[in-house]
Amino acid sequence: MKILIWIGFCQSLFAAILMFTKKESSVSDKILSGWLILLSVDFLSCGLNYEIFSKPLLSSSFLLFNPALYLYIKSLTRPKFTLKWIQVLHLLPFIAFEIYAYIIKQSFSLDTFFFKDENYIFRLIFGAATLVSWLVYNPLSLILVHKHRMHLRNELSNIEKNENLGWVLAVAIFYVVYCILAFLITVIVFYSNLNPLTPHIYNYITLLVLIYVMSFYGLGQKVVSKQLLTDDPIIHYKNSTLSTETKAKIKQKIITFFEKEKAYLNPDLSMDVLSESLKIPKYQLTEVLNIEIGKSFFQFVNFYRVEAVKKMLTDPTNKYSIEAIGYDCGFSSKSSFYTVFKSMTAETPVAFRNSISN
Repeated sequence: MKILIWIGFCQSLFAAILMFTKKESSVSDKILSGWLILLSVDFLSCGLNYEIFSKPLLSSSFLLFNPALYLYIKSLTRPKFTLKWIQVLHLLPFIAFEIYAYIIKQSFSLDTFFFKDENYIFRLIFGAATLVSWLVYNPLSLILVHKHRMHLRNELSNIEKNENLGWVLAVAIFYVVYCILAFLITVIVFYSNLNPLTPHIYNYITLLVLIYVMSFYGLGQKVVSKQLLTDDPIIHYKNSTLSTETKAKIKQKIITFFEKEKAYLNPDLSMDVLSESLKIPKYQLTEVLNIEIGKSFFQFVNFYRVEAVKKMLTDPTNKYSIEAIGYDCGFSSKSSFYTVFKSMTAETPVAFRNSISN
């Protein structure tokens, strides 16, 4: 356990230094750098506990990780986000409990957690604060990244990995599962004869894995253009002001524009471009696409692109490479081309061409 603790300390501190020295550092990078420094402090304090007290003191990395993940995601997905001192209040519970646990030398032990001594109330408040932190920050983090991804699919026809924040969503989902398992393990250990430090060990092993993931992907994460971000809430269409006739006309205009003008061949096609070309407000186009056509802007445009690619791949006179065909049909990169094509056809462009030639 001690080796694990010191590896976590070194890794988080090293990753924080790399983030701090990153070129063109953004607000998100600063948050991640500060987050990693605090995690290194958490690992350091845990290591010192073992060295000084030969046991871990009561601590909750969740009170640090939960708000830090939320603030990091918010900084990536909100155009008006700025770093303010008041946001330190999110970390106040973590700091307060850490300091007080040291003052009273409260050890981490499930055996005595509910034992009614002079620190009984403190431990109950500590447990309640951790539970509330899970229930508040985890859903907020998932909602933020989900709304961002849905917004992009209604605005862009080509979405790069940097913009999509797929790794952030994966981390957020993994973290929620990790929290649920941590709670279940704690309950199981409490009612069994297992090592009472099992939740503590599980926590720091998983935390180390998350540090490696965040440092790797965080270093490669670029600033998301503020033009792609929005503070607008998700639009609901139950009380639509568009008549059935108007929706039908807009739908026909969209389809005609795509089939006659072949707008999908433009790799820079966006909802702004479509709105300007058709002289129709974006919110009306979004409503018709999502409700009448049943596709997001991203899905609708790339359906046409994939069909154009399939047509070129089945043409025996076509001598272009697969990558060139993808670019010619409106895709902005090889990775997005292969990803979209496979998601819509269940096979890669290479496999599709081979199946045709056979």
